[in-house]
Amino acid sequence: MKIRAFAAVRPNERDVASVASVPYDVVDTAEARQLAAGNPKSFLHVSRPEIDLPDGTDCSSPEAYAQARKALDALMADGTLVKDAEPKFYAYRQTMGSHSQTGIVATFDTQDYLAGVLKQHEKTRKDKEDDRTRHIETLSAHTGPAFLTYRDDKAIDLIVSDACRKAPLYDFVAPDGIGHTVWEIGPATSCACDELVELFARIPVAYIADGHHRSAAASRYAKEHGFEGESRWFMAVIFPASQLKILAYNRLVRDLNGLSPYEFMSRLSENFRIGEKGERNCRMYFNGRWTDLSWSVPPGTDVVGSLDVSYLQDKLLAPVLGIGDPRTDGRISFMGGIRGDAELAAKVDSGENAVAFAMEPVTVDEMMAIADAGAIMPPKSTWFEPKLRSGLFVHTV
Repeated sequence: MKIRAFAAVRPNERDVASVASVPYDVVDTAEARQLAAGNPKSFLHVSRPEIDLPDGTDCSSPEAYAQARKALDALMADGTLVKDAEPKFYAYRQTMGSHSQTGIVATFDTQDYLAGVLKQHEKTRKDKEDDRTRHIETLSAHTGPAFLTYRDDKAIDLIVSDACRKAPLYDFVAPDGIGHTVWEIGPATSCACDELVELFARIPVAYIADGHHRSAAASRYAKEHGFEGESRWFMAVIFPASQLKILAYNRLVRDLNGLSPYEFMSRLSENFRIGEKGERNCRMYFNGRWTDLSWSVPPGTDVVGSLDVSYLQDKLLAPVLGIGDPRTDGRISFMGGIRGDAELAAKVDSGENAVAFAMEPVTVDEMMAIADAGAIMPPKSTWFEPKLRSGLFVHTV
């Protein structure tokens, strides 16, 4: 696997907490507008540019991409964002309560992505790929990093640990309580950087944990530009697998597909043990209360079919509730496990949904095994926390 240092465009130390924002794809337009209100330095003006355009503006319109470029140029012009004089790697630590994870910020080879060295576990949607590709094209930059992981390597850990003993470039706590700390590893000509390049060259594969559309769009952009210069490389943060935290990705279904509550419960009992815990479990919120559901995985089931989200989809969501394709069916929605049971239940109690399912989280080992097998997880199987902040690093192409 090839990695490379890069000269990042990044916030000055004074403004970093004001610039850093949640990723573009975890908030809708209204939420982004509220988060960025009164803060002209928020990177949401770049990643969700429609917040600065008239209500109803399509976030995938030419006007939105042009506004994103205008916002990025403004942040660079007034010195909020500055470009490093020379290429470097960076160590990036996130702290959420007692959990912390420290990754390396670098650029990665799109040809490794195309060759399957950077393994995927999710399908991408063409409309989302198109959106991210146009964003790169208009801004001449990758504005948000992908999130990668690899099987732990002690020699790499030592280099990162050494870098983290120095004074940090950034050290702040975001409004959601998550801490973000960044250290330089560099310059690119340093022994530490040379060692990182050599050590990662021995790592046979890495895995896209989050950012499948960013990675696919970067590869499309590189191919369209002949893999020349910076276009060949895309920005990501890569973490050791042992440090990652995957939360559940829960399901909400709008209606019972024409069934009465009695009929629904009767069909549910055909493939689930209701009110019991067992080999595999999830919880259902229905008619104002939580109920345990359990089942056993049939012998010979493959690694994808054995996932809790697969069983729920195959045995209930599709045949009983009529959710054929959860990627496109408007009757199902998803909520990251970090939001908690109370928010999930509230979405049902409000009448907005008929039933909710709180899933058990997928493990990192399961995710890697599925990618190694060349298989694809069901949509919305993994929710990684903490999320990478946008605006800390920009890779210009």
